[in-house]
Amino acid sequence: MRLSRRQSIKAMATAAALEVPPRKAFAAATPVRLIVLDIGGTIIQDRGDVPQALQGAFAKRGMKVTAEEIALWRGASKREVVRHFLGERSTATGADRDKLVDAIYADFNAHVIQVYKDVPPIAGAEAAFGKLLGSGHLLASSTGFGREIAASIFRRLGWEKYFAAMISSDDVAQGRPSPYMIFHAMETAHVSSVAEVMVVGDTPLDLQAGTNAGVRGVVGVLSGASKEERLRPEPHTDILASVADLPALIASKY
Repeated sequence: MRLSRRQSIKAMATAAALEVPPRKAFAAATPVRLIVLDIGGTIIQDRGDVPQALQGAFAKRGMKVTAEEIALWRGASKREVVRHFLGERSTATGADRDKLVDAIYADFNAHVIQVYKDVPPIAGAEAAFGKLLGSGHLLASSTGFGREIAASIFRRLGWEKYFAAMISSDDVAQGRPSPYMIFHAMETAHVSSVAEVMVVGDTPLDLQAGTNAGVRGVVGVLSGASKEERLRPEPHTDILASVADLPALIASKY
């Protein structure tokens, strides 16, 4: 059907209104309000315990997963990691497969909760929280760990008081690199615009999730699992030595 001139103009105007503005122009509109921080390797030290725990949970059922294979999944939902490798290494299907996923994941959780009873924070992390809150920012955490592990870490350190939202992979349908944990953190903290959000993490999947969310700041830190040469190729706005440098970055650039 051929449109009249008036209908054509109206259609073009509607299309223009729906067009998403470029990221830079959108991001420049407001300062950062919400900072979404990964946990392991970003605010808590990474000593390599997580890959070892995954390897041990699989080995208990006669399945071998190498550290190199797991490294590609750093930052991902640990339940999704279990499902992935189980799909490659087991012929179990249906309810039997679901039970096996639950059993391996439970073993992993129990091991990590025990290990993280004495894993120290990243140096300067708690001081950075105080500075950021003092300058009016909101903090949220997101993690590939399940809720049980994340809660045990925060309870031990007394960190719940700093965070407006504490999101785990249990809270979303898909973990990183999907952006849903970031969006859920925004929802919980009552922040409606991605132009007001910064994401901070130590893995490529952290940076990919921030990029997929379209947030204003995507910051990599070198305190965890990934070296600089691994993070640099990923889309990002900044690379820092650690979260301790975050208040100075925001004060000078954002």
